[in-house]
Amino acid sequence: MGGSLRVAVLGAPGVGKTAIIRQFLFGDYPERHRPTDGPRLYRPAVLLDGAVYDLSIRDGDGDGAGPGLSPGGLEEWPDPKDWSLQDTDAFVLVYDICSPDSFDYVKALRQRIAETRPAGAPEAPILVVGNKRDRQRLRFGPRRALAALVRRGWRCGYLECSAKYNWHVLRLFRELLRCALVRARPAHPALRLQGALHPARCSLM
Repeated sequence: MGGSLRVAVLGAPGVGKTAIIRQFLFGDYPERHRPTDGPRLYRPAVLLDGAVYDLSIRDGDGDGAGPGLSPGGLEEWPDPKDWSLQDTDAFVLVYDICSPDSFDYVKALRQRIAETRPAGAPEAPILVVGNKRDRQRLRFGPRRALAALVRRGWRCGYLECSAKYNWHVLRLFRELLRCALVRARPAHPALRLQGALHPARCSLM
């Protein structure tokens, strides 16, 4: 038994959204950053715990299509209805662990998502991802403090990865899909138990 899931990967320009997606799908990393020219949609199929799921992964709004790093710039974005994000099943909000501005951007974006979610719609899980862990020595804040803020204060998942070295990228999508499935099937406690007791097995097809 499988299904389809819609995932949006969002964040400030240059934080590595596309690099994370490409590592997950193709196992490659572009050494030179190239701004994404408008939003892109990827449609892979994944095998998770023995079930096949069709994913729609939206790669942001493009580095040239959104606002700057100022959180207030979110007001300049188009109506969220135009993003096709209101029916998104799960969100990945990416920031650069060396850039406090990109973290503030994610904070504002999380709030904007919550404010524009249709009334009565199920809450979509949000996973906040700190990318560029390979630059650990240059980070702007301790991991534990940031993780505690996101998990307890924002009530979101938190994980750090390195798109450059493909570290925790698969785990990122595995955790996100597991959370999305639990939210989609709240009446099945066995699914929660399975996710809690055993690491999910996730692979591309």
